[in-house]
Amino acid sequence: MKKVAIVFNGGTISMKVDPRIKAAVPTLSAQEILSMVTGIEGYAEIEPYTFSNLPGPHMTLEKMFELSKFIKELLNREDITGVVVTHGTDSLEETAYLLDLTLDSEKPVIVTGAMRNSSELGYDGPHNLAASICTAISNEAVGRGVLVCFNSELLLASEVTKANSMSLNAFQSPNAGPIGIVDSNKVIFYRDTKRKQSIEIEKIDAKVELIKAVAGMDSSYINFCIDRGIDGFVIEGMGRGNVPPLMVDGIMRAIDNNIPVVVVSRCFQGRVLDSYGYPGGGKNLRNIGVIFGDNLPGQKARIKLIVALSKTRNLDEIKKIFEMELY
Repeated sequence: MKKVAIVFNGGTISMKVDPRIKAAVPTLSAQEILSMVTGIEGYAEIEPYTFSNLPGPHMTLEKMFELSKFIKELLNREDITGVVVTHGTDSLEETAYLLDLTLDSEKPVIVTGAMRNSSELGYDGPHNLAASICTAISNEAVGRGVLVCFNSELLLASEVTKANSMSLNAFQSPNAGPIGIVDSNKVIFYRDTKRKQSIEIEKIDAKVELIKAVAGMDSSYINFCIDRGIDGFVIEGMGRGNVPPLMVDGIMRAIDNNIPVVVVSRCFQGRVLDSYGYPGGGKNLRNIGVIFGDNLPGQKARIKLIVALSKTRNLDEIKKIFEMELY
């Protein structure tokens, strides 16, 4: 029987309502959660680990990378078929994407959690965990990079985002849709994946600020961050990746100081492109050295830039990491 390691990290899947404060807090142990996944011993041998017991917003970049190294050691074991990771949903997509960028293994890694805590009717944690274990032992899941499993849907870590604050199918891939499903414990994939990008780093060593561009914004916050010694910027631009013209001077100052600036769109779907030639338009930004982040949402582009900066401070190399398959 195949062996699956499950790495528990707190989040809603581990929570129940504390009657004193009348709100959900991390409470359940790994064994308590597993005891609700009835019959799973007929599918796989489970090896549980408690890595952390954090709510999603408490996760840090350093903790994410520590988790990556922990999972890497498990994947290197011959007896481990795959790894399932439970995680708080608020930062799940960021951790999943960092794992996808920093792990280089053909073995399946599945990230899951719950949208409802164990005190609520319809607690979805056991179902998501069972579907994730079925995916981890599937031969079809090999070589697909890190996957996210919720509500019987499988999504690529490189594409997924939390699109709803409460729905059981909160996790979606806006530009591509699910890569597959888990139906009656059987894993079915509907499309292939492109080659996964892997970036080997020794530690997390960068500070990156995420800025959402809005009407009338100027360069004051960009300049403030530069003066504080920031290492990089991700800007959620308008539409195709455009910014108000008063932001341009700050962006130019950052690039002149060897600080990479990545632009993505604040739109839920689509990608950025240098379509517009006016001041602050995409063509103007590309001409001054801004890097284009394709269809990544801001929070994941920030993860990628932090990983890239932890690898190199060369702007051309960082540009290649983001744009190597785009042009």
